[in-house]
Amino acid sequence: MSKTTTPRGQRTAARHGRLSSPGPFAQLFRGLAIVLAVLLVSGGAVFAYAAVDLTRSFTADAVDLKGQPAVPPDLGELKGGVNLLLVGTDECEPDFAQLFGDRCSGDDAEGTLNDVNMLVHISDAPRRVTVISFPRDLMVPIPSCTDQDGNVNSAMSKQQINSAYLYGGLSCVAATVSELSGLEIPFAAKVSFGGVINITDAIGGVDVCIANGIQDPYTGIDWPAGMRQVKGLDALQFLRTRHGVGDGGDLGRISNQQQYMSRLANKLKSQEVLSNPATLYKLASTALRNVDPSTSLTNPLTLVQIASAVKDVPFSDIVFIQYPTYTDPSDPNRVVPDREDADTLWSALAANQPLELSGNLSDGDGVVVDDNAAPAPTSAPADTATPAPTDGAPTDGATPSPAPSSDAIVLPDGIAGQTAAQATCSNGNVRE
Repeated sequence: MSKTTTPRGQRTAARHGRLSSPGPFAQLFRGLAIVLAVLLVSGGAVFAYAAVDLTRSFTADAVDLKGQPAVPPDLGELKGGVNLLLVGTDECEPDFAQLFGDRCSGDDAEGTLNDVNMLVHISDAPRRVTVISFPRDLMVPIPSCTDQDGNVNSAMSKQQINSAYLYGGLSCVAATVSELSGLEIPFAAKVSFGGVINITDAIGGVDVCIANGIQDPYTGIDWPAGMRQVKGLDALQFLRTRHGVGDGGDLGRISNQQQYMSRLANKLKSQEVLSNPATLYKLASTALRNVDPSTSLTNPLTLVQIASAVKDVPFSDIVFIQYPTYTDPSDPNRVVPDREDADTLWSALAANQPLELSGNLSDGDGVVVDDNAAPAPTSAPADTATPAPTDGAPTDGATPSPAPSSDAIVLPDGIAGQTAAQATCSNGNVRE
């Protein structure tokens, strides 16, 4: 939950005012990051199916990460699990710029920001997946980075996290999140808003739940309560709405997007998708053609290994988390890290302990429990699940890593989120 830095028990949700940059269009990138995250955590076979055929387009714009160590041939040798950063940027591509008004034609048309920052952590066996969303308004230190023109930008003690891309591209974003989390990030990928449109069209629609109607003049949404299939531009409007859900801030929007992630994960795990090779190929090819990866991700074998690592993770072990924050005492429209609560999360991931959420679904009141939903499956199908080792032995020739604790870590109530097994609904701003 977003909190002030004064007495620890007093918590406030940051209600962000209208910002001059990057404008409403930039939020579309969250949609693409969400799709890519869920493809990784739920539809891993998609990447495995098409990796070789599409490698050329996927690697065309690959970038090196600063200080990138050599990636071992077996991902199991990466002790502590695998960390992959997904970044969404707000660049104005010619094919789509006309759709987004002032963002691509006005004063804010110059410059590219990383408005989507999601860290995907895949644990050592038994595999679990944790997807951590960092608010775009989070104020953090940014290390010294070199931009695309070779200019070295000095380290800064406090800047908005979504400006890191300006100072050094994808590598700078990875370095910033690595410094904030204390985790080594060997893999990263960047997507643009054009990819949002292309990938959401390829998905074919996702059924989302709206508990209260949503009205948002910034996205043009005026939707009643109930179940609604969203795809294409409608899906993007749903993913970027901020004023239409919860308290109208960025934190509520994150939890609303996590509802989409959860329902998309369930769709990608369904026979509707998994039993249709044409659908799998379309999803894979669209995703891979709309992603600029780090060079560490350009080996098809690496993609297949990531897919294999996550394809059988139970829904209950796919956890979507909001990075914990306080309201910035210097600016009510910004947030700062809650390092005490975050340290609990990082320690649990390092110890390979299961995570148990406190029950706080949303920092910004963006979602509520869907009481009408049928229970989602909490384990992988019996015919595809890979049994977890019972003796701590590595698989696939991996180097042994510390045996996971059987005791789940209950995260502080300052860390909001949900699992893919939970069903939630958008807490829209139109009350009955």
